[in-house]
Formats: sequence, C-alpha cells, structure tokens
Amino acid sequence: MAPARAWRCVVCGYIHHGDGPPDECPVCGAKRDDFEPFEAGPASSAVTAPHEPTTVFSGRLVIIGGGIAGVTAAEEARKTAPDADIAIVSGEPGLPYYRLNLTRLIAGEITEAELPLHPAEWYDEQHIRLLAGRRAVALEPVARRLHLDDGAVLSYDRLILAPGARPVVPPLPGADLEGIRTLRTHEDAAHILEAAKRRAPFVFIGGGILALEAAAGLRRRGVETAVLERATHLMARQLNERGGRALERHAAATGIRVVTSARVAAIVGARDAEEIRLEDGRRFPAGAIIISAGVRPHVELACSAGLRVANGIVVDDRLRASGADIFAAGDAAEHRGMLYGTWDPARFQGQIAAWNAVGRETEFGGVPPAYTLKVMGVRLFSVGETSGVGLRAIEEESDGGYRAFFFRGSEMVGAILLGDTSAAAGARRAIEFREDFGAWLAKGADIADIAAHLTAPT
Repeated sequence: MAPARAWRCVVCGYIHHGDGPPDECPVCGAKRDDFEPFEAGPASSAVTAPHEPTTVFSGRLVIIGGGIAGVTAAEEARKTAPDADIAIVSGEPGLPYYRLNLTRLIAGEITEAELPLHPAEWYDEQHIRLLAGRRAVALEPVARRLHLDDGAVLSYDRLILAPGARPVVPPLPGADLEGIRTLRTHEDAAHILEAAKRRAPFVFIGGGILALEAAAGLRRRGVETAVLERATHLMARQLNERGGRALERHAAATGIRVVTSARVAAIVGARDAEEIRLEDGRRFPAGAIIISAGVRPHVELACSAGLRVANGIVVDDRLRASGADIFAAGDAAEHRGMLYGTWDPARFQGQIAAWNAVGRETEFGGVPPAYTLKVMGVRLFSVGETSGVGLRAIEEESDGGYRAFFFRGSEMVGAILLGDTSAAAGARRAIEFREDFGAWLAKGADIADIAAHLTAPT
C-alpha cells in the first residue's frame, strides 16, 4: 500500500499534506500519533466520491456563517468554481477564527494572532467577500434574496446556511445578574481573560469539554476554579460513569474542584453574581460564573423563511435544505436526525455543501461523533456510543488511565481512551467502516489485543 499523502488530525480534523504527519497539529496542538491517514472521497464512509460538474458554476454563492463550516464551504467552492461570486456573511466582527481554540487562548497556549482561520489578505486573494459584523435578518427563498441588518439586500443563485449555534442559558433564578457569561465567541473569551486578572474564583455550571478546558486554562493562570456538573459524572454524553470518574481524578490533580450531582437552585447577588446555591444548600462563592450547558442551533432565519426545521435545519444526504438551491452545514444542520455540534463534522459538511452547491454532486453519509480534550494535561478521546442498552464493554483501568471499547453484536460502536490514545485513529476507522470483530470477541480478546489490532500498520 502506497504511503498516505494526507493526514487528518483526529482531534480537530485539520488535514496535513505530506509523506508523514507533522510533529504537532498547527491548529489544536495534537501530537503526531493523533493523525490518521486520510484520503477524501471513497476512502471515507463520510463522503462519496464527488462527481465532476457538467458545467462550471459562475453564479452568486452566498454563505451565512463565518465558522469552520462556512469558511470551508467558501474554500471548496472557490477551488471548483473559480469564477463564482462568493460572499460570506459573518455575524461576528473581525476575521473568522478557530472557535475550538478559544480554550487554548484562555490557557495561554496560543496568541490572538494565531486564532484566525486565514489572514485578511487571504479573502482578497481568493476573491471572497467577507461581510463581517453583519447579520442576515430575513430570507426570501422564492425571490432568492437575503436581507442584512444594515439594510443591504444580497441576491443569490445558491445559498449555504451555516449560522452555527448559541449557548443555552437555563432559566435559573439570578441568571441575568452581572458577571455571568457563556463561552462561545472571541468576545466571551476576552471577557473571561479580563475577569481572570482579578484572581477571583470562577465557577462553571456544566461539566462538559468546554467547561473543563476553560477551567484548566484558568488554573494555569493561577485562578481558583470549580466545576458543577448536574449528572453523576463528568462529560456524561461522551463518557460512561467509570470513564467520567477517572477524568474527575485528573481534573482534581490539576486543582479543579469538581462537584457532581450538583443541582443549581439559584445564582445569588445584588447586582453582580456573588455565589451559586445548590438545592442541597451548599454555596459556592464566585467572582465570575460561566454557564456551559450546551448549545442550541440558530434556526430562526430558516424558520421565518418557511424551510423545514426540526431541532436543526433539516437536510438530505447532499445537505440540501427544503428551499430551492439552499444547503445547510455545521452546527445548525440536522442530518438523518443528528445534530453534531463539533468541529470535524462541521468542516466535512461545509466541504460537501459547497461541492453540491456548485454542481460537484456528492453525499454525506454521517460520521461517528468524536470528542477530545486539548487543554487539561491528559489525553482523552471518545467516539461513538459509550453507554446504552445492549452494549458490551471491554475495558481496563490502570495507572490513572482508562480504556474501553464498546460493541453492539460483533461491531465496535464506541471507544473511550483516557491517557493512552494511540488507538484513537484505528478505533475511529473501525467504527466508521463498521469493522466486524466477531472473531476477536469469540476468542476472548482483551483490551490489549484489540488496541494492538487497532494500532497495527494498515
């Protein structure tokens, strides 16, 4: 088998071209062994081989959203349609940036200059109009017109909706007090860094990846942090209880105070938030409070335009929405009932939506959801199903680490790797391509046997 000429970071989806993977991912800081051989098209079950267009699209393509889905869509559209008129409408001011690296910015691992996806001149060189700090407020699918908040009207021939998502703020008493923030935007990260200068304690409501990474980043700056998780263990959507408990021990070792089964009754303060009170009476003084309770897709524009919306903007396998020549990608796109809300699927979908928008027909087959911690000082990879009825787990806990592979019948459907993540790329491929492990399970393979198989050269 010829050596791969491209390598995908299993953490953030960055594609590196070369005879071997880089020593470190330039996007997220992942190490060399977090890269897997990558070939677009038929080598991945996530996407079918794209057809070459019968005619080259040269019309007006408008993309709503400056996240990774929207910018990737613009990149791919330009490659296929060199004469197309491409515009990105981005609600945030400034250049589109690596949203997944906001926690690395908080941790001091990267600088402000390293955050943008591309420098300003790249958009000029690619002849892509970036309309930053402007929001789409109305869509007319029949007339093919888009209205912006400054009164401008854009006409389009093809439209890609990649508006992303917004943080969920639970209706807690006191949630409107000063000093409470979410972490979704560059502006949010800047406010958190400013508050960190006061060295007042931070309390996070929610124990998911974002909260843990931000808390770890603040600990590096000497700030006291506590994470309050409503579930019985951390990252309950991505980890089983045993894995969550192992992660909790690592968090505690970094100085993060973790409280599970923590049900918040109220946030208390006169004008500024001063403390959090739990239903069991415990109190947590806070100089700043970060709510990290998940996200909700931006579907308002699609709803008002009469497009089909369920939890997100409903799309088919070509990522077409219900309006003529309208596509959707990223956090707001609902494909086969699935909202991904993570970086790599958003990048994939942006690519595929663009290909279909400019006539290079291809299909998105879905990918197993994968999650990785970047900041906490411990390597963690979670992919696919890790809890539920009918799953068989082969697991091992040793030296503070935890590894588990999950099977439904003879197929691997999920994996958790905490500490040693060398089998991450192999596990992802096995799940994506539905590899049959019947023979391994029949002979009583243990965790070491399966890990060795997944890390063997292909």
